[in-house]
Amino acid sequence: MTLKSIFGGILATAVIASAWTIDGVVTNASGKPLANVDINSFNYAGISTKTDTQGKFMLSNGDDMSIAGVAAQGKLSVKRDGFMLNIANPSGNSFKVSLMDALGKVQMQKEFNSSTASIDLKKVADQKLMILKISSNSANENYILSRGALMKAGDPMATLMFALDGYQQTVYTMKAEVETNVKIVMEKAGATPASSSSSKPIVASSSSAKPVASSSSKAEEFVSCVGKTYQAGDHKMSVNVDGKNRTYIMHVPSSYKGDKAVPLVVDYHPIGGSGQGQLSGTTYKSLTDQEGVISLYPDGTGGKSMMGAGWNVGPCCSNDDDVKFSREMIKAVEEKVCIDKKRVYATGFSMGGGMSNHVACYMSDIYAAVAPAAMDLNKTNSATCNPERPISIIMFRGTADNVCRYQGGDSGFNDGLNFLGAEGNFKFWAQKNGCTGSPTTNSNGCQEYSNCQGGTKVVLCTKQGGGHEQGDGKVGWPFLKSFTMP
Repeated sequence: MTLKSIFGGILATAVIASAWTIDGVVTNASGKPLANVDINSFNYAGISTKTDTQGKFMLSNGDDMSIAGVAAQGKLSVKRDGFMLNIANPSGNSFKVSLMDALGKVQMQKEFNSSTASIDLKKVADQKLMILKISSNSANENYILSRGALMKAGDPMATLMFALDGYQQTVYTMKAEVETNVKIVMEKAGATPASSSSSKPIVASSSSAKPVASSSSKAEEFVSCVGKTYQAGDHKMSVNVDGKNRTYIMHVPSSYKGDKAVPLVVDYHPIGGSGQGQLSGTTYKSLTDQEGVISLYPDGTGGKSMMGAGWNVGPCCSNDDDVKFSREMIKAVEEKVCIDKKRVYATGFSMGGGMSNHVACYMSDIYAAVAPAAMDLNKTNSATCNPERPISIIMFRGTADNVCRYQGGDSGFNDGLNFLGAEGNFKFWAQKNGCTGSPTTNSNGCQEYSNCQGGTKVVLCTKQGGGHEQGDGKVGWPFLKSFTMP
C-alpha cells in the first residue's frame, strides 16, 4: 500500500474526530437568547452542559487534546500541546512515528526505543494538515493533525441534542473537530419552521464551521481451534446481508492465542456513531482484552433517521434487518477465530443499549446474557417480544439522563419510540424471565431479581444523578461472563 493510498483512506474519515470542542449560542426564532437549555451528546457518553443566562454554551469531550490509542501490547497516549506532540507507550515497546503531508510525502520517520517521545512540529514541516502514523508490534494508529487539533481516524463527530421545556428538541451534528460561534435556533413547541417538517426533530445548522452454568446435563460441546489463530489488532470485516455489504470491526487482543475457545462480546454503538467510535468509548474492552476475549463493533445504517447510522429497533432508525446482520456477523467470525458459542454476549450504549435489549428479545438462542446502557425497550418492540428462553440482563441507567429519560415515555422526536423507562424495563424482563419475589440490593448496589427461571438474573444498576453514559464494564463484564447458554 502506498503512502498516498494510506492518506486517502484516512482523509476519507476526516469527518470523524476523537478530540472535539464546540461553543456558541442558543436563541429562539426571534433571536432572544435561551438560558438553561439542556445539551447532551447522543454518541459520546456522559457529556452534557446547559446554556448560561445569555444563551451561551461550550462543550468538549475532554480537557485537552489527548487520545489513548491501542498498540499491540499496551495503550499509546498521544497528546498535542500547541506545536509539541507528546507520545507515551507504557508497554515500553519500541514504536515508529511517521509524519506525512497532504500529498502523502513523508516529512519525518523515526523509531523510538524509549517509552516516551516528544516531537516539535515546527521543526518537521509547516503544514495545515498532516497525517500521523504510529506503529508498534505491527499495530498501527492513524491520526490527523489539523488546525491545532488532534483527530483519531475512526471516531464519530458529536451529535448534540438541545432540549428546553416549551420548545421542540433540536439536533445538531458537528462537521469539524473545532467549531466556534455556532448559532442554534430553537422553535416553540407546535411551531412548524419553514425548513423542517413538524413530524421530525429540528436539525440545526451552523453559520460557522465509546460462569453460572445452566442446569443442562449435556456434555460441553467440543470446539476445534485448528487454523483459528489470528493476528492481534482491529480488523475491518464485512458480511453480505440481503444484498448489502454490512461492516464491523473484529478486535483481537494480544492475549488471544487461538489454542482454546474464548467468549465473544458484541458491542453496539449509539445513533450517529460507528463501530470504531464504540471501540474507542466502551468500558468493556480493557477488561475483556486481559482474558483473550474477542469483541465485535458492528456499524449500523441510516435510512429513517436524520442523526446518522442507527439500529432497526422498531419504528426507528434503520431500514435494515439488524438481527439478521448480527446473526450473519457472528457466524462469519466463528469461522475465523475460536469462539465458545455458549459464551456470546451483547452490550451497547444509547441506541446500542436499545439494540442489546432488542437482541435479548430476538436472539436469546445466540446471546447468553446482555448488558444494555442508557436505553430501554420501546413499547412497539415490547408488544411483540417473546424470547425463546429466559435470558440474563444487567441494565445501566442514570436518573438525570436527558436523552433517554429514566422515567420513560415518548422520545420527543415523533419517531414512534416510546420507552418503558428504567423501572418499566426492569419489571418487563423480570416478568419475561419468570422471576418471583421482590428485587434485592446486590453487592454492587444494584437492584436484582435472582429467583428467575433457568438460573437467570435481572439487574438494574441506577446511578443517582447519572446522565447519558456508557455502562460500567467493571460491573457488567463479571455479570455477563458468569452466564453460559443452556
